[in-house]
Amino acid sequence: MSAYYFLIAQLPSISYNSPPPMRTSAFMDLCKAKLSPEDVGLLDWCTLDPREGGNINVPFIDSWRNWDRTLRLQLARFRKEKLKREGVAVEPPEYPVDAVAAAKAAVNIESPLEAELFLDEARWRAIEAFQGIDYFSENVIYAYLLKLRLLERKALFKAEDGFYEYKTLYAAIADRSEN
Repeated sequence: MSAYYFLIAQLPSISYNSPPPMRTSAFMDLCKAKLSPEDVGLLDWCTLDPREGGNINVPFIDSWRNWDRTLRLQLARFRKEKLKREGVAVEPPEYPVDAVAAAKAAVNIESPLEAELFLDEARWRAIEAFQGIDYFSENVIYAYLLKLRLLERKALFKAEDGFYEYKTLYAAIADRSEN
């Protein structure tokens, strides 16, 4: 049996509406213990901030990077259009169409936090689509890492939202005490 099977079998379930079941660092430690150094090295390409460069000839990772690059370029395009600014530095690709649609919809969401959460849900759906149906393949490992990163990012949004509320409340209390 493959190392992927043994690693995947011990992973806790993961869902977008739940907190991260583990930290990314703990997941990486599991991977280092179970996978070859070459396979662990491929995990460096599973980021929420894709690096520049060409394909690495791993279909899941290349598809993810292409999808997220399209999303980011389309976001820049639609934001420029919304602000009525001229010119686009790089002409964004029109495919994958779901990345284009997500970018277009996100630009029309008033709340920046809600827009980011919307984009992360779109990313989650894309990751699941790229994962495929073979539950014990390397794609599941790549997808799990990306999903963990999305959940950690989402948890930071909640912390930032809470900090904003704290600052607002603190300012209101300080104003009352001065009066």
